[in-house]
Amino acid sequence: MKTKKIALITLGVTFLAGCATSQLQSGFPSAEEVVKSSWHNVPESMKGRLVQDEAQKICSAGRDNPSKETIARAEAIAKAAPVKLPKDGKMMGDWKKGEASAQSGFGQRVGDSSSRANGGNCYACHQMTKKELSYGTLGPSLLGYGKVRGNSEAIVKYTYEKIYNPHIYSGCSNMPRFGHNGILTPEQIADAVALLLDPKSPVNQ
Repeated sequence: MKTKKIALITLGVTFLAGCATSQLQSGFPSAEEVVKSSWHNVPESMKGRLVQDEAQKICSAGRDNPSKETIARAEAIAKAAPVKLPKDGKMMGDWKKGEASAQSGFGQRVGDSSSRANGGNCYACHQMTKKELSYGTLGPSLLGYGKVRGNSEAIVKYTYEKIYNPHIYSGCSNMPRFGHNGILTPEQIADAVALLLDPKSPVNQ
């Protein structure tokens, strides 16, 4: 019996190795092929999100390891795109509203109501306050963000643009392009800037 088990395990490992080798030899499907084969009955209002723009296409082609040329190209595309400001022109808003948005993962999902504001879901990737026990680590910790950087005009502008379209500074970044893709409004982004830079914000306590 023991010999049969070992034989079956060996056969299974050999089969999996053969599949992996075959897959590597045939190449992986493109992002467009995966989307086309995986998404069906998508609401009309969301179909536009299944079409990659130029930056997404070149970054997807590089997979986890885009070349320096690809990164530079993505940054150039981002810098050429407009950055919309809040109606009052101020890039730093209300940190309390920014905190509420950072805590919210609502929006951009099938079935979510368009009458409710999207959230930034910032804690899914970042540590932001000492009191928050649950947070992601895909992005860097943002504790003390404003303490370290201050809140000069240049830092406010950098932070706003980084949230609006992170490709401006980090081509092919994993961070969502919150403003460029209309996930957050300019006003919400200004509130997020305040959350990061306002001395009274829990981020800087």
